[in-house]
Amino acid sequence: MPSIDDVLSQSAYGEILGAHPRALKVRAARMAVDRARARLLRGEERSFGPSDLQDALRALTTPNLRPVINATGVVLHTNLGRAPLAARAADRVREIAASYSNLEFDLDEGERGSRYAPLLELLSQLTGAESAVVVNNNAAAVLLVLSALARGKEAVVSRGELVEIGGGFRVPDVMAQSGAKLVEVGTTNRTRLADYERAIGPDTALLLKVHRSNFAVVGFTEEASTRELSELARARGLLVFEDLGSGSLAPLEAEGLTPEPTVRGVVASGVDVVSFSGDKLLGGPQAGIVVGKKALMERVKAHPLNRAVRVDKMTVAALEATLELYRDERLQEIPAHRMLTLRPDELRPRAERLARLLAEKGVRAAVERTTAQVGGGAMPLAAPVSYACALEGRPALELQERLRSCDPPVIARVSDEKLLLDVRCVEEDDLVRLAGAVASVI
Repeated sequence: MPSIDDVLSQSAYGEILGAHPRALKVRAARMAVDRARARLLRGEERSFGPSDLQDALRALTTPNLRPVINATGVVLHTNLGRAPLAARAADRVREIAASYSNLEFDLDEGERGSRYAPLLELLSQLTGAESAVVVNNNAAAVLLVLSALARGKEAVVSRGELVEIGGGFRVPDVMAQSGAKLVEVGTTNRTRLADYERAIGPDTALLLKVHRSNFAVVGFTEEASTRELSELARARGLLVFEDLGSGSLAPLEAEGLTPEPTVRGVVASGVDVVSFSGDKLLGGPQAGIVVGKKALMERVKAHPLNRAVRVDKMTVAALEATLELYRDERLQEIPAHRMLTLRPDELRPRAERLARLLAEKGVRAAVERTTAQVGGGAMPLAAPVSYACALEGRPALELQERLRSCDPPVIARVSDEKLLLDVRCVEEDDLVRLAGAVASVI
């Protein structure tokens, strides 16, 4: 095995290391030698060579967070960053991130302004609410609202709506941190309006409704509607807060999708406060959006926790640009909306084109009809029809693993011992790169 000094001093290796800083060259040389030594100790015959140094340098200089090709068929894939941004939103982020901006400066008055200002009119126009607050995710939004409006008091909620969200976090645990006392009513599958009514007492601050966006209860079920809860709350002088979760701003209609309440519809039903995510069905950046009555939003904004969970300038920029697309009725420019509403007769030709590109590179693939997923804890009963290229006759799990090492990495799924490349989330421009990645590992 060569010494580190040998690797750094030999001209053949010097060409590979190029003009990188010396500290990086040393790290790459050590990694390459260590890997070669481990290989020899395993009994493999290949000793140290230039390719080891190239691989080590590539590993050290490749960003840990990078784009991937999503061939899973899951549109809002939580592990893959959920909704990709629209081109307009990405351009706006680049523009704002690389320069100073009027994030908290009122250009008309020449004094300090609110970072929510670019979003308020758009959110009011699109949801029908009087005002809004935006924080870093919907769990933070729920925590903030309950802290501001129900701390030290009771929030009445159905047992069937106490869900667990991603990462093992449970909504009741998040809510408990607000200082509000949860009063559970009804049963897992049936909660009537009378259950809420009986639970109301002198310490009740609000009625809480949680949209079951990441699971469904079917069969012998019953629940009080948002409008019924709003009417009960008004009669008893209480507030109604709905955690809508997935946050649909416009109806999503396509084969295999299930109905989803819109934020505007929930606001129109009389709810005082609604919270929802920005990176799910809305198709924007990660954010927790709270809309509702102006007086209540002022209380939420003034709460000290709001400072801890506020959004940065990139989120404001991306969300504003995404909301503009809704305002201008240009929904097909929002990737998540476009992918979710693709028809089977649009997806099959895409899969057939991928199969042809693979065939040109000597890889045989069969086009198969599949079922995709909405993902992101939204529309749990949805079963959108999709198409995929199936690779048979090869170790599917091994191939899946090797595809993750490509540049860009390809994330595929395995079903019935076949590797499936679902094209619902693969843009036309990425088909050539996808075919090339598959060919490179076979």
